[in-house]
Amino acid sequence: MSTTPSRSDPTESAPTSSIFTAAVTLSETEPEHFDIAYLATTQPCPWPKAYGGDLVAAAAAAVMRTVPDGATGKSLQSMHSYFMRPADIGAEVRYEVELLRDGRGYSTRQVRAFQNGKPIYVALASFAAGEPGATFAPGVPDAPEPETLPSSAEYLSGRQGGTMTEESKAYWGGGRSFDMRHVDGPVYLEVEGERVPHQALWIRPYDALRPVPGLTRPQRDLAALAYVCDYTILEPILRVLDLPWAQPGLVTASLDHAMWFHRIPEEGDTDGWLLYAQEAGHIDAGRGLGHGRFFTRDGLHLATVAQEGMVRAA
Repeated sequence: MSTTPSRSDPTESAPTSSIFTAAVTLSETEPEHFDIAYLATTQPCPWPKAYGGDLVAAAAAAVMRTVPDGATGKSLQSMHSYFMRPADIGAEVRYEVELLRDGRGYSTRQVRAFQNGKPIYVALASFAAGEPGATFAPGVPDAPEPETLPSSAEYLSGRQGGTMTEESKAYWGGGRSFDMRHVDGPVYLEVEGERVPHQALWIRPYDALRPVPGLTRPQRDLAALAYVCDYTILEPILRVLDLPWAQPGLVTASLDHAMWFHRIPEEGDTDGWLLYAQEAGHIDAGRGLGHGRFFTRDGLHLATVAQEGMVRAA
C-alpha cells in the first residue's frame, strides 16, 4: 500500500486539516467482543507503521460517541492508553467499546483496537460532569508570537540531510493537518538550539476544523488535541540526546500514553494557535518519558499529556 502523504482530496492545492477529519470519522459495525464497535482507517504517513495519535484520536472518538455530552453533561476527562502492536497504514482498525460504568457524575469506558485479528491498542477513558470548586492552573510559558516563527514547510524547503526524503519533507511540512512552529528550533534534520530537556511549539490546523460525523463540536476539538499531541511529545527527549528525526538508525515508538482534558475548548480555540509546552521527564533503558501541556493563545490550560516512548539509536 502507498504511504505517500495525501490531503484526502487531490484537488486541494494547499495543506488542510482533512487528514485529521478522516482519521476520526468512524462507521458503525457489529461488535465481536464488547458492547459497541466502530471502524476507522489509519491515515498516510512516511513511516513503516501508522501514526500513534491516529489511534488515540480514533479511540477517543469511539468512546465519546457512547457518552453524548449534550444529554449527560459529561465530557471526556482522561484517557490512559497502551500501544501493543504497530498498525498498518491505510487499513481499517476495529474499535470495540465496553460500557464499564455510568454514574451520576462519572462514566468509564474501555476501548480496544483490533487489526488483522489481533489487539493493537487498549485504553481506559473517564468522563466527568464537573462541579463547582477551587481552581488552579500553571502559567503559560513565555514564547514569541507564532507569526514570527517559520512553519515546518518553510524550514524544510531546500534542506537535505540524514534519512529525510522528499516524501518525509512533504509530510512534515504539510501532511499532518496542523501547522507546527517550533519556538526553540526544530529537530528535523539537526537539533537546533540548546540540548535542553524542554521545548515549546505553536500548533494550529491549516484551516478551520471540519465537522466530524457522530461528534459534537466540543468532542471533535478534544479529539483534535488527542490527535496532534503525539507528533512531538518525544522531541524533548531527542533534543537532550542530540538526536534529530533524520538521524540514520533512529527508531522511536509510542509505548503508553496518558492525557487529561482540563476544560472544554471554547468555540474557535482549536482553530487558532495553541502553545504546546513540553519537557523530558526521564530517559533510561531505551525509553524516554515526555510531558506536555496545551495552552490557548490567551493562556488557558486546556490539557496535559504524558507519554513514554522507545528510543533506539544506532
